[in-house]
Amino acid sequence: MRTVGVEEELLLVDPETGEPRAMSAAVLARAEREDSGQDVFEKELHEQMVEFATHPQSSMERLLAEIARCRKEAAGHAEEIGCTVAALATSPLPVSPAVGMNERYRWMEEQYGIATREQLVLGCHVHVSVESDEEGVAVLDRLRPWLSVLTALSANSPFWQGKDSGYASYRSRVWQRWPSAGPTELFGSPERYHRRVADMVATGVILDEGMIYFDARLSQRYPTVEVRVSDVALHAETAGLVATLTRALVETAAREWREGREPLDPGVSLLRLAAWQAARSGLTGELLHPETMRRMPAEAVVRALLDHTADALADHGDLDRAREGCERLLRDGNGAMIQRALLDGTDSLRDVVTECVRHTQA
Repeated sequence: MRTVGVEEELLLVDPETGEPRAMSAAVLARAEREDSGQDVFEKELHEQMVEFATHPQSSMERLLAEIARCRKEAAGHAEEIGCTVAALATSPLPVSPAVGMNERYRWMEEQYGIATREQLVLGCHVHVSVESDEEGVAVLDRLRPWLSVLTALSANSPFWQGKDSGYASYRSRVWQRWPSAGPTELFGSPERYHRRVADMVATGVILDEGMIYFDARLSQRYPTVEVRVSDVALHAETAGLVATLTRALVETAAREWREGREPLDPGVSLLRLAAWQAARSGLTGELLHPETMRRMPAEAVVRALLDHTADALADHGDLDRAREGCERLLRDGNGAMIQRALLDGTDSLRDVVTECVRHTQA
């Protein structure tokens, strides 16, 4: 059974005002003292955020438990130094992001200017194990059309600098400012994949292979496919659902490759439109169906994803869990819908943030 690991980025906020706090160095220092050798928490581009990475898990129950535990531990470390964490993919309140004091990050700030300084967005990356680069590239080629559905499910960033952005996942739109971000063409082989990466690095526009920000890529550090299209989810349960569906997409794609089935190829231009539509409407309107690239109600597209991955989900024992999770999101709303409902009820973005702090560990 394929293993799955999750990386989540969390926003550091003042527990009273909800305003982002540039305290990641202090949080990480405390985590290092308290959890020496665990190597769970990592610094990120901006001082108002902290990242954690789970261990690889084959059981989705264990993965969900670890996500919940890491969120709780992150909150505990933050609270000891006067802040807390919120699983928000953008800050609802205005913020002036502080770029970390790091040679790499300073290079990025000089190279990309305002795009770096404004890049305070928080995502969820899912790693799924693959047997080889050959299998990994075959998977990348075949899951491309379905990635926008994961963005819609996880959408959790409706607000930007104190205003409603009009998007469910504005994080994904900000992320597209990086020159290497977004969907990719078909690669066809590991050789073509690695040649493309090497050519991109050779341009000097990006610093190194770590700045290959494809929607899905081969991981540098692990024998995995890394899917990078999701907002950090408001609830740990949603993060677990995204991880479950991502593993099923990887397994389905690998089976199609082994059976000799050619990948769908709508082209990068249509994939960009599908990603934009998912970011704009989330689960509240229409999405582009991955197989036809035509508009359909979000509910129908989510059910199409479940149908597409049903065999892999069933073989992993995850089918009921995935169906129930999708039904819950369609019924109760994803993070973007919950944030907007909170604002309607309180008329205060500060209250939205403080309530989302509670949701983060729910």
